[in-house]
Amino acid sequence: MPRTFGDPEATRPEDRSWTSGIVKEPVDGPLWLATTQLEGDGQADRVHHGGPDMAVLAYSAEHYPLWRAELGLDLPHGAFGENLTVTGLSEAVVCLGDLYQLGDAIVQVSQPRSPCWKLARRWGMPDLVARVQKTGRTGWYLRVLKEGHVAPNQEMALLERPYPQWTIERVSRAAFGGTPDPTAAELAACPALSGTWRERI
Repeated sequence: MPRTFGDPEATRPEDRSWTSGIVKEPVDGPLWLATTQLEGDGQADRVHHGGPDMAVLAYSAEHYPLWRAELGLDLPHGAFGENLTVTGLSEAVVCLGDLYQLGDAIVQVSQPRSPCWKLARRWGMPDLVARVQKTGRTGWYLRVLKEGHVAPNQEMALLERPYPQWTIERVSRAAFGGTPDPTAAELAACPALSGTWRERI
């Protein structure tokens, strides 16, 4: 659940209190995955986090050795605020609209993750959000099409890939690449893309 950090009486902005659900703890048993969030999880900012299109955040375990080397920190899984740390998947592989079986649940990839300032605040690195965006190691959100129990060490089995042309990596470039993507209109029309990102594109 969301926690409050910092000092409410602080004079420096970087020391003032803030509330976030970004700090995650590992679990060792099954949890119920509902259409808006994972059991026991919570978002402090319901305007920009959570909801049907951002019910679960997934992040690639393969990114951690790179970040640990680059940042000089012994980052645990969950350090980027994700609900699921997954192996064998990355933004270069996962595609918009992908359907996965995870335990009893079925989830669908809805958009890349656009990290907010709280990630940088947690680790005391003002440029961390920009670095995450620049590297493309952002993670991706999942919507829940079928609720069910999920547990650690379960396979995330691909059921369907309707839009193989739209990897999460490519979707991010279309929004943040700096140069207009000539196929942006096609992306914006993709029914698997979240409404928030459709407006952005």
